[in-house]
Amino acid sequence: MIVNFKHYINIFFILVFSTTLAFFANPNLFGFEQIPIFLIIFMSIYFIHWFVFIPSFLIQSEKFFDITGTFAYLFSLLLAAYFVFLEQNIIYVRSITILLLITIWSTRLGFFLFSRIIKEKEDKRFIKLKSSFSKFFVTWTVSGLWVFITSINGLTVVINNVTYYDDIFYIIGLFIWIFGFMIEVISDEQKKRFKKNENNKNQFISSGLWKISRHPNYLGEMIIWIGIAVISFPTLKGLQYFTLISPVFIIWLLTNISGINLLEEKADLQWGELDSYKKYKKRTPVLIPFTKHFNL
Repeated sequence: MIVNFKHYINIFFILVFSTTLAFFANPNLFGFEQIPIFLIIFMSIYFIHWFVFIPSFLIQSEKFFDITGTFAYLFSLLLAAYFVFLEQNIIYVRSITILLLITIWSTRLGFFLFSRIIKEKEDKRFIKLKSSFSKFFVTWTVSGLWVFITSINGLTVVINNVTYYDDIFYIIGLFIWIFGFMIEVISDEQKKRFKKNENNKNQFISSGLWKISRHPNYLGEMIIWIGIAVISFPTLKGLQYFTLISPVFIIWLLTNISGINLLEEKADLQWGELDSYKKYKKRTPVLIPFTKHFNL
């Protein structure tokens, strides 16, 4: 079993960072039995990931990686709603909206990714990771970090539980979220149908939303969390403004760590020599549509 203690140091710093962010989001120490609520939430998220990691490592499988994130999102939302209702006996419309939006997004994406890994049987990103306990462990911990940081801004809205919901931030943020969700769902469905067609085997998709962006699904996801941040803005106070790191973190992660950068490298290796791909890459922006001249 390959062990690298640098991975455990990374996990330590991840937990320290999460603890710090938890106190920023919860400055008045609202919680349960004198334990800050965000501390309970973020530890629950990590424990869920670690619990599923153990059998996943033993059987050398990544099949439950994405769906575990979905259950962590749902459990954290349930915890937040429970503690708010326990304290205030009511959950207002703005908080309910955030609970519904994150539930819809995480459930749809989680089961979409789960069905994909069941069909494809293996995620090539994990081939080398699975052989190392520490490397695989830190990967699951980073997934927990993903869940916690992306959701903390929305969870802060739930915890603050303000009464108003008809302000301009709520309305604009909700429309932004719906727009982003539509982009993500439509682009995922377009790619799914493209791959289903046997005539497209080993081909790249350049139709539908993929004609104007090389990664429209990731663009949709970024817009979703920007929408959540807009809804949250007027409810934040003091150190809670640090929770606006959520959309920033998503954009950084998807563009530099585990999203677009990896897919671009893979695409270049697979189709980089094709004139059709070179033409597609030249005319189609990586992310934001219409930021390149569209010359056919």
